[in-house]
Amino acid sequence: MVQAPKQTARLELPSDQNASGRTLGEKEIALVAEAIRSGTLTSTKGTFVKTLEQRFADMLGVKYAYACSSGSGAVHTAIAAVDPEPGDEIITTSITDMGALTPILYQGAIPVFADVDPKTWNVTAETIENCISDRTKAIIVTHLFGNPCDMTAIMELANARGIPVIEDCAQSFLATHKGQPVGTIGAVGCFSLQQGKHITTGEGGIVTTNDDALARRMFLFINKAFGYGDPNPDHYFIALNGRMCELQGAVAVAQLAKLWGCVEHRRIAAKKMTQKLQGLAGIETPYQDDRNTHVYWKYCLRVDSSIVPDGAVGLAKKLKEKGIFSAPRYIQKPAFQCMIFEQQRTFGNSRFPFTLARPEAVDYTPSKFPGTFAGLEAVLVLPWNEAYTDEHIDYIADAIREALA
Repeated sequence: MVQAPKQTARLELPSDQNASGRTLGEKEIALVAEAIRSGTLTSTKGTFVKTLEQRFADMLGVKYAYACSSGSGAVHTAIAAVDPEPGDEIITTSITDMGALTPILYQGAIPVFADVDPKTWNVTAETIENCISDRTKAIIVTHLFGNPCDMTAIMELANARGIPVIEDCAQSFLATHKGQPVGTIGAVGCFSLQQGKHITTGEGGIVTTNDDALARRMFLFINKAFGYGDPNPDHYFIALNGRMCELQGAVAVAQLAKLWGCVEHRRIAAKKMTQKLQGLAGIETPYQDDRNTHVYWKYCLRVDSSIVPDGAVGLAKKLKEKGIFSAPRYIQKPAFQCMIFEQQRTFGNSRFPFTLARPEAVDYTPSKFPGTFAGLEAVLVLPWNEAYTDEHIDYIADAIREALA
């Protein structure tokens, strides 16, 4: 007799949207109280943000780290540092958050979308090379879901062309490629401290670099381009106030001390989950490149719609019945299909900087992006958290097994 699939009781999962899945605690409270008692809440005069910057740079082994107001602000700072001319092109990925794209437009440059590898959802040297032109000013790579891109191949390509690489590490704290931390391989690394990241200050960001000239421009861009400490300081170029405040800095100092434990717990939990799911028909567990350490911002499955009814969407619906709120298709559609790109809505009716674009740079014909569409169609993004216990892992794995039965 065929046995009915095991039916599990509903279990609440820790969430990164509240205290159940965050490492915020007494240390953060104590340091915030210390900041308040000091009466100094601006980072231009305080000590917490400076401490964070120094410890973050030491942790990654880079010369410079500067805190800023958000992850989007970090990407914006990096782009401003490479200083594109209006109409210059910056190659980026078709699967990313809009916060990593609009800064390109704000700096007057044209985002040129590279296709992705559908098994990792990351851009590759091959997809980037197809986008390079004589107007390419920089390349932005996103280490999506905590899984590093193939930086060996990408850096060989970029270095041969003399093009700086900006690493979007918002989801990949302490991830490595060939033993080197992401955010230290390209010219600039960009990190996010938003609520749902490995560590958080609610909002916040950090940029890193070993390049003296880029570091100078990034410091200035965060500080209204005012030359603090210069003999005759002035506002040298267009820039807003992008600083992190001391309250955030105090939380970040406490959070940073917990980062290694957070990443380790996520990796151990992911390894257990992979062991439980391997071999199930209709799904593939996260791709592992032996040269990388994956830090599992999320745990993503590839779902075969020829085996699983309604594919990733169908599986997500069944998991929702168990209280597991996953995200099929992640951002739902490629970034270039969002209204801002389809209608070129920017500053008033100007359409700037799209008015300066080569037609080939803004050609979003779907056939140019087979990996993007295949990747989004198949991906199921599972929530992931450092607070998961064996019970939580068993619960999710059993729910997936039941859904596939």
